Amino acid sequence: MKRLLLAGFALALLVPACAFAQDSFTGTWKLDPASVQRSGKPLVFSLKDGMYHCNCTPPVSVKADGEDHPVSGHDGFNTVAVKVVDDHAIQETDKQDGKVVSTSTFTVAADGKTATSEFTDYHDGVATGGTKATFKRVGKGAPGSHAVAGSWQFGRGISASGGISSNTYKVAGNDISYSDESGNSYTATIDGKAVPLMNHGKQDGTVSVKRLGKLTLRETYQKDGKTTLTSTMVVSADGKSMKTTNHSEPSGRTTTFVSDKQ
Repeated sequence: MKRLLLAGFALALLVPACAFAQDSFTGTWKLDPASVQRSGKPLVFSLKDGMYHCNCTPPVSVKADGEDHPVSGHDGFNTVAVKVVDDHAIQETDKQDGKVVSTSTFTVAADGKTATSEFTDYHDGVATGGTKATFKRVGKGAPGSHAVAGSWQFGRGISASGGISSNTYKVAGNDISYSDESGNSYTATIDGKAVPLMNHGKQDGTVSVKRLGKLTLRETYQKDGKTTLTSTMVVSADGKSMKTTNHSEPSGRTTTFVSDKQ
């Protein structure tokens, strides 16, 4: 009887430990910029006779005069300003209702074969994160064009900061919450219905989360009933790293990267 009581007591101690074991996704994850890979159609610019065009999604065609020009159909901004910095660089400023939401500078190397892109995200005039990456030329621009004209394929990530570089998940049973330094957040039930995706306290579409395996989750982001992005995260067996595969439905591009648990 005494042995049975001791065995029962030991089992009672073990049950809470198993029941409340931390989920592999719980924690803060920091992006390894060098791990970023991107597939899909290349980025194509044209810049000639003062007119700029990009095969963005949707495409952008504006005067490269540094002034704000209206665009439609884009997520998060409704004007674009393109400024020619010099013979090898341009700067783009995106705004939503007059407020800067992002800036990017695309600089082509002297040999014209590679380029560096620097992107900064803003909220209420304050930078919240940024990235720096390289591109490889895969197609030439029209004769007489600016150096940025042509087709460019993503090369490699160099650096990332702020909300772009890290995010935090908390998972307890089927409850999950997410947040990052860029102001994005949500609280949802895994395998449950879509919930609001919040950005600095305002809804910015919806997100639903499914568990595809013990170490795999998939987020589906939607706006106006249309899927904009699917994000599949797989935690390594040792729980120290996580591979994310983001597929953009509008552009058809897929980006993968690895984040390390902090």
